[in-house]
Amino acid sequence: MSRVVVLGGCGTVGSIAVETLASYEDISSIVIADIREDAAKKRAESVDGDLCLSRKVDVTVRESLEKAIQDADVVLNTCGPFYRFGPTILSRVIDAGIDYVDVCDDFDATRKLLDMDDDAKKVGISALTGMGSSPGIANLLAKFCADHMLDSVDSIDIYHAHGGEPNEGRAVVAHRIHSMQADIPMYLDGKFTTVRYFAEDGKALEEDVDYKLVGTHRSYPYPHPETITLPQWIECNRVTNLGCVLPDEYYDLIRGIVHLGITEEAPIDVSGDEVEPLEFAISYILDQREKILQKTNFGEQRGCLKITMKGTMEGKAHRFDFSLASKGQSMGEGTGIPAALGVILMLRGKIQKKGVLPPEGCVNPLDFLGLMQEQLKMEKVGGEGSPLIIESTNREGNTEEISL
Repeated sequence: MSRVVVLGGCGTVGSIAVETLASYEDISSIVIADIREDAAKKRAESVDGDLCLSRKVDVTVRESLEKAIQDADVVLNTCGPFYRFGPTILSRVIDAGIDYVDVCDDFDATRKLLDMDDDAKKVGISALTGMGSSPGIANLLAKFCADHMLDSVDSIDIYHAHGGEPNEGRAVVAHRIHSMQADIPMYLDGKFTTVRYFAEDGKALEEDVDYKLVGTHRSYPYPHPETITLPQWIECNRVTNLGCVLPDEYYDLIRGIVHLGITEEAPIDVSGDEVEPLEFAISYILDQREKILQKTNFGEQRGCLKITMKGTMEGKAHRFDFSLASKGQSMGEGTGIPAALGVILMLRGKIQKKGVLPPEGCVNPLDFLGLMQEQLKMEKVGGEGSPLIIESTNREGNTEEISL
């Protein structure tokens, strides 16, 4: 029996991860560690007062973080934005010699985490980074397809669209803004490169993508870690990551604000008051979001993750499309459930490699898919009744839906 500490356990992702973990008998106690002490206590009681404990933690204070993770068998980190908190938290976890899972979706933070690989190996721990949806499930479906479906892989294109969640946190908006301002990593023509969101090289990658359940939407370059990790584990010529947020009017608002450049962190004087443009921008975006959702009659939250793999089968061109689409499910479920499953796999000894690794580098896709099938009570992976839709398209353009 094991103890798991969930950092950010009251958040959108962390709370779902806690609920998922609580359904497994592998765990003797779950520590909900959050800066919101009262919320952590209430969350512990609402999930399972006997199984769950609460601890107040400020992840920016070393002593507070070290106290929160003590006695853990695995630390699950859901505290974002990861470009601010990820490297510091993993460093403390490595110092404590504890196994680790996170849902980091910032590429620059991922690079810093991967740079700690030798440190993690020295103390003999496994650190699984990016175990959410994208990255996470996307990586494992790509690895499964490369290992068991295609004979050779030419390209891996990852797409994601979602929107309408009841609540959107400030960290989520901050991450989105950060994503538009960064040098965006892509793997093109067999080489690592970067593009800029608003520059011509970024615009050249924009694509109108047909998503299951949510329709066709313009999708834009996203700086997610898959483009820097997948080429190291799957031989191919191209890995891209494109995405958008729904409704389109909301995403266009964010794009416009970032394009104007009113997202600096340095405070400016506004009628005698010090105002941080970034904080104002986030507040304004969130205020307008509710109005846009009402104006567009957006309705129920929905989203889709799509992975398109192109390569060869028996010497002929072939394509597989994997789509995970849902209505009524939030980002918390799409990210929190796979993160929790990553913890369970680690506790069961299914993740043996030491160091800091992405999902495709240490998780057997079959182990994960089997656990996902069990958790979601699916009769099979893919096909009727499954949230995962798999389409196979041959050289002649004939498409059929298949199951694994």
